Amino acid sequence: MIPRISVVLPMYDEAAMVDRVLDVVSLELQELGHSYEIVCVDDGSRDATGELLDAAARRDRRVVPVHLSRNFGKEAALAAGLQVARGRAVLVLDADLQHPPDLIPTLVARWEEGYDVVEAVKADRGRESWAYKAAASLFYGLMGTHTGQRLSGSSDFKLLDRQVVDALSELPEHSRFFRGLVAWVGFRVAQVPFQVRDREAGETKWSVLGLARYALRNVVTFSATPLRLVAWLGFVMLVFDGLLAVQTFWNWWRGAAVTGFSTVILAVVGLGGLQLLSLGVVAVYLAQMYEEIKARPVYLIRRERPADPPDLDRILREGADRERAPERVR
Repeated sequence: MIPRISVVLPMYDEAAMVDRVLDVVSLELQELGHSYEIVCVDDGSRDATGELLDAAARRDRRVVPVHLSRNFGKEAALAAGLQVARGRAVLVLDADLQHPPDLIPTLVARWEEGYDVVEAVKADRGRESWAYKAAASLFYGLMGTHTGQRLSGSSDFKLLDRQVVDALSELPEHSRFFRGLVAWVGFRVAQVPFQVRDREAGETKWSVLGLARYALRNVVTFSATPLRLVAWLGFVMLVFDGLLAVQTFWNWWRGAAVTGFSTVILAVVGLGGLQLLSLGVVAVYLAQMYEEIKARPVYLIRRERPADPPDLDRILREGADRERAPERVR
């Protein structure tokens, strides 16, 4: 039977949270009274996450473990979970319980009102440094400019109607940005505010460097803003060089030309820096195009090896040998 609601939980080294998050999410879903499944994507965990998920699935058939062959990253884990989920509505939330499961009934209620996407939006960003908040504001500003949607405060905590899930599955790109793609596909959207909670157990898997790489990759793969910025810088530099040329010509005309090479050096350094910056941006885009052209799968699912089939040839040979063997003398 196809469940009415699917929950997708991406996990990476979350052994300390597996049983806890499954208990809390299951309780919320049971109180709703709808049929459900919980798709748990083990993103190549190094701890006992996979074993605990398999044990939970043996206890409850509504738990569906999906084991990726290695750590492909959260975006790939989300794509795998959406591909496996069968429900008419699909809920996505983090397994660390910073996305409060007690908000699930509210999200489902808004979906039943007719909204195709119900996204939980952070009322505040919790305990973060000012530098992190500034970087996050810049990042979501760039993403929002490209999608035409306001992404400030957005999160992966969302409920998607089946048609939205199908639309996301049909998008061809391999380098994906879940929040941006959900905003891009459109449909009817409702927002529900929530407070980010502290992690109950375990440690975050995101380092500062990892977050920086994640942001850079998403900006490059989802937005052409850096290219446009380079074009604007080139235009500004062209205007500056034009004014500098007029000023130099005017000084030459008055016989007051500046001796030395300070002006020339300034122009060369400025142009050289702009060229290097432009080449760097182009190189990043070319690298991303290279990854897309290779068209590797977004994820690979590791399946348990089936039991070896019986050796029929050996069985037939043994049977023939027994028939040819002389009968024992009693």
